[in-house]
Amino acid sequence: MLNTTIRQKSQALLLAGLLAAGLLAVPARAQSVDRAAAQQIRAMMEQRDRDLKAAIKPLLDSPKRATAQQRKKVEDLINDPIDFREMGRRALGPFWKDLSAAQRNEFVDVFSTIVRSQSLADLDIYNSKVSYETISVVGDSAYVKTLTTYQDRQAAVEYILGRHDQAWWVYDLILDEVGTVEGYARSFQSVVRKKGFEALMKSLYKKRDKVAAKS
Repeated sequence: MLNTTIRQKSQALLLAGLLAAGLLAVPARAQSVDRAAAQQIRAMMEQRDRDLKAAIKPLLDSPKRATAQQRKKVEDLINDPIDFREMGRRALGPFWKDLSAAQRNEFVDVFSTIVRSQSLADLDIYNSKVSYETISVVGDSAYVKTLTTYQDRQAAVEYILGRHDQAWWVYDLILDEVGTVEGYARSFQSVVRKKGFEALMKSLYKKRDKVAAKS
């Protein structure tokens, strides 16, 4: 089950890429409880969209000539909006409270490294067509729903965000009503319940090394 969820990362990463490509931009017609926050999200994502499009151009035009520095810049633009700690905490559910601070940090570090390493798998995703359906911001929580068209398939993509450290962070992405955190939770919690936290970490380390060998 762990391997099934790890394979699902590619789907989640496409969503992360769509996020970084500006899908949180808020259309003029969108309604929000906190309009100022919605405008802040829009400005942030529009700037990231411009930066990302400029950064991926050399990777798309001449992928074999792309430098490590260029790839790292794109990787950061894709993944920096994601709150991996909160995503990981929710994925581990009740098992999170049983972990020491060191174990939590270890888990988040390996988990995020896997995701980040896989995030450059399909750069064409950033050219997806997007229509904006809903955005709502209440306090330090935000919800965004978009419709995206990728490879002739239209899908509803939803984002759950939280605000802390004076910034907005994504901690869940939902594609066609299937949540990224929900998928991780089914797998991670099953492994911890049956075999323990160390077994989960062993599987994640193995996946991390496998992904690193391919990069």
